[in-house]
Amino acid sequence: MKNLKNMSIRELNRLADEIREQIVSIVSSNGGHLASNLGVVELTIALHRVFDLPKDKIVWDVGHQCYAHKILTESSRPAPFSTLRKQNGLAGFPKQSESSYDSFNTGHASTSISAALGILAAERIKNNKSKTLCAALIGDGALTGGMAYEALSHAGHLGLPLIVILNDNKMSISRNVGGLSKYLSRLSMKEKYQTFRRHFDAMAKKIPFIGEAFFSLVVRLKRAVKAVFYTDNFFVDLGFEYVGPIAGHNIQALIGVLEDVRKLNRPVVIHVNTRKGKGYGYAEIDPDSYHGVGSFSIDNGLSNGCSLTGGGQVKNKSFTEAFSGIISQAAAKDEKVTAITAAMQSGTGLSDFAQTFPNRFFDVGIAEEHAVTFAAGLASQGLKPVVVIYSTFIQRAVDQIIHDTALQKLPVIFALDRAGLVGADGETHQGLFDISIFRSSPNMTILCPASENEMKLMVEYALEKKSGPIIIRYPKAYCPQEIDAFSIPLENGRGTWITKNSVNQICIIFTGSLYKEVIEAAALLKQQGIETDLYNLRFLKPVDEDYLLKIMNEYKTVCFIEEGIKEGSFSEYAVSLAQLYKCKAQTLILTAQNKFLEEDKALGTRKELLELNCLDGKGISEKIKTAIH
Repeated sequence: MKNLKNMSIRELNRLADEIREQIVSIVSSNGGHLASNLGVVELTIALHRVFDLPKDKIVWDVGHQCYAHKILTESSRPAPFSTLRKQNGLAGFPKQSESSYDSFNTGHASTSISAALGILAAERIKNNKSKTLCAALIGDGALTGGMAYEALSHAGHLGLPLIVILNDNKMSISRNVGGLSKYLSRLSMKEKYQTFRRHFDAMAKKIPFIGEAFFSLVVRLKRAVKAVFYTDNFFVDLGFEYVGPIAGHNIQALIGVLEDVRKLNRPVVIHVNTRKGKGYGYAEIDPDSYHGVGSFSIDNGLSNGCSLTGGGQVKNKSFTEAFSGIISQAAAKDEKVTAITAAMQSGTGLSDFAQTFPNRFFDVGIAEEHAVTFAAGLASQGLKPVVVIYSTFIQRAVDQIIHDTALQKLPVIFALDRAGLVGADGETHQGLFDISIFRSSPNMTILCPASENEMKLMVEYALEKKSGPIIIRYPKAYCPQEIDAFSIPLENGRGTWITKNSVNQICIIFTGSLYKEVIEAAALLKQQGIETDLYNLRFLKPVDEDYLLKIMNEYKTVCFIEEGIKEGSFSEYAVSLAQLYKCKAQTLILTAQNKFLEEDKALGTRKELLELNCLDGKGISEKIKTAIH
């Protein structure tokens, strides 16, 4: 860090090029967030140059743009940047446990201003004379989240010298939507004024003897002029000083502005224009596709995610891709079907739907709470809204699901992608809590497909349902090969038998996402002379309790397996039911660890995470073998 502060501008620009090359190299191998990180390299260097880190604090909104920051502070971390997103390696998001330079753990959007304001307020409470700088770096996409506005309002009220850096790249994860994007475009029209202002300020300060006094007078005059001509500046109205827009890839300009701003003793917004994906042509042209990527070829930008089957190169269909086709087919048959997402059009597989049915597709930005209640409004008027959001992000809208859909018995469909264990992104992106959170809600239906065919049946079932919300949860994984059991029509509250033999003494009851692992476990047990029957739940709520009790009374041992945490799980409910009615079966519960995943171990692949939680075929078979002996 000391070397960075002594570098010339030419050397800093050379450093920026080197950091970009390193990011592209490592992400092409390990996967990760590419375009967002390439867009903030110069800004990160400028922050490290001007701020006194780690005494000063930077809070990265979401945190998926912190790679340059991690490279610059690599010597303070337990592993090199080359281990990014690998088990026991560096996380793809800020982690206080990794380095003192990471001031706050992040992973979800729109949180940085609130956290940074809290840090700054704490510094002032502990030490009234504290001169610690605290900056929140937030993207234009994250400003669509209501929490950011709540924090801005509070910051303006407190008047603490919080620095909010608005990284305006004209594109968040998906194309920005709504009035905010248009508003930022209007602010950007003032760039000539801001350039003139910076040059004039510099000249005013240099006037011999009277420079500082003259500059102070000019500042007061500028505020008066802005009050007349720039009354539409939202940030100024909230009590912030507004600076920008600044060229976000001009290190010299960024350093100059940051040095000026650090002298202000009031809240300030620095509006920075950047280019997402800068420095890697494929990411610049298509930053949406290169937001979050798996391994890829640097030379041609193509993904390495294909697998060889049947002698040719064939890409397996993921649950997300399966859902994409199913919901588009449903919309073609029924004009009441609408789709809503929260800034994740591509990630949730809704791009084809959006293109085919633009009038029935809504991307509300990073505003999950609004997405849910907006969908409730659609449902109240007889439409069939489908809200498609990652499981980890639906946690932001618990009240809206319970209060605005379940309480009113509105038939809103929630397609929860990335449900269960999610590889590489760490503990902040695991989809392990939706079952426990929403099983307790009255009027709720929860379905778990094991394959594309089952998902199609469940979507059709949900679209015909007239009352109450329906959750369909599915993993970030590839669909298994179809079997006859997956095409059996749904029976309310019941699942399907994958294998059933009246003489077997062990039954494995599981959620669909673990079908492959359960099949493998059954095969391993069979090699040891232990036969099992397999029951695919389908419904986690409602449940035909009489039928479930009948199953539990037919076997000596029943093992419940699900991809969620144990506390509040379906498995706990089923075991309590067995105890209440004194079922004869011995019961065993296998779920994810009943705690947040350990940070370093949460970075592995989904396969590695399943192994860590004993939910892979080997782990399941060993747990069952131990229980019955």
